[in-house]
Amino acid sequence: MRLLIVSLNFSPELTATGKYTGEMAGWFAARGHEVDAIAGMPHYPEWVIARGYRGRAWHEERLGGVRVLRAPHFVPRPGRVSAFGRILMECSFTLASLRWWLPILLQRRRYDAVIAVCPPMQDALLPWFYGLLRRVPWVYHIQDFQVDAAVRLGMLRIGRLGRLLFALENFFVAKASRTSTITPPMRDRVLKKGGAAHRSWLVPNWADIASVRPTVRDNAFRRERGWTDDQVIVMYAGAMGAKQGLEIVVDLAVRVRERDDIHFVMVGAGAERLRLEGAARDLQLRNMTFLPVQPLERLSEMLGAADIHLIVQRAEAADLVMPSKLTNILAAGRPCVATAEPGTGLHEVLSAHRCGLAVTPESVDALVAAVVSLSDDAASRHRMGIRARRYAEENLDRDAILERMERDLEELCPPKSRESADASASS
Repeated sequence: MRLLIVSLNFSPELTATGKYTGEMAGWFAARGHEVDAIAGMPHYPEWVIARGYRGRAWHEERLGGVRVLRAPHFVPRPGRVSAFGRILMECSFTLASLRWWLPILLQRRRYDAVIAVCPPMQDALLPWFYGLLRRVPWVYHIQDFQVDAAVRLGMLRIGRLGRLLFALENFFVAKASRTSTITPPMRDRVLKKGGAAHRSWLVPNWADIASVRPTVRDNAFRRERGWTDDQVIVMYAGAMGAKQGLEIVVDLAVRVRERDDIHFVMVGAGAERLRLEGAARDLQLRNMTFLPVQPLERLSEMLGAADIHLIVQRAEAADLVMPSKLTNILAAGRPCVATAEPGTGLHEVLSAHRCGLAVTPESVDALVAAVVSLSDDAASRHRMGIRARRYAEENLDRDAILERMERDLEELCPPKSRESADASASS
């Protein structure tokens, strides 16, 4: 197949949407498909254009067999990422990507399918138009419901703009050849937004279970930082943004600061990191350490060095997103404590498979009780870790998930349509 993927976030970003979209594109290319990607400049989660891309405009590069067509765009300053700043960034990417779209729209040679990745929501605009113009199927792949989350988190008001964005999102969901998303509750929301059950796919985020594996607790990552055997390391590793509500972790560290055996580690970057570091410094929290995003080759060691992982999100966004950090935590065979309401995808995984504890979002008391309980029970942590790895092996294998998506795409654009596309290209 000839596939075009449209995504603001893409490799070499190591987390969230960019990680999964880049891996998806690379996997399809390795299977022999011809894959192009229209992508923005790497900037997440630091909110700074990555070294090697600064000062560059439109350009083409090859990554893992994928032809990546980069478009420049605005990026809000770290610590000042507002709803307006995000909208400006996303709109500037859509406009800049016209540099690549115009020849695609005008040329006779066509793609067999287009995959538009949300967020941002408007990544679907040009794929929808291209589908109309060339009668090419397109997939709207939703990593999180961006507009819903922005409204619930108070980042966007339900005024004229909010109503317009909701209407556009519902329009794209209804008009896409297929809409895919990553959890059953999110798929239910797709149906409520106008999607049809027979046109919706479930494509969970995966783990690289071959490279992310359980390690010994006393590994090199832990020893390098001087964490002792009697310390319980409680780690949050991921984006530090508004929808996580990570100030609760600072409150948690305050509440258990008298426990010398519990130490909190915050790994990552994001719009809220500077504020969180400032709060920890002002409170003189010696039981909290901040680390930068770690190299991919150290991911297993980093995850394995922790005894408990935290997955924190605000209640308003709990059913709209599935934290991408969960998959690697499970693959690493470590238990987690997550803030998640019953009925959400995260709660269902942890409760049904007993590989972690789910507590009420934004409740410091519930979070303290869960962390202290697991800190004092190494046997329970061990059992949860074994079940976590088992779940990852049975449900999060990248090859199995993407092979299903590949079959679905091949049914969406069967060989006859691809043969006619080849014929029109050569004529």
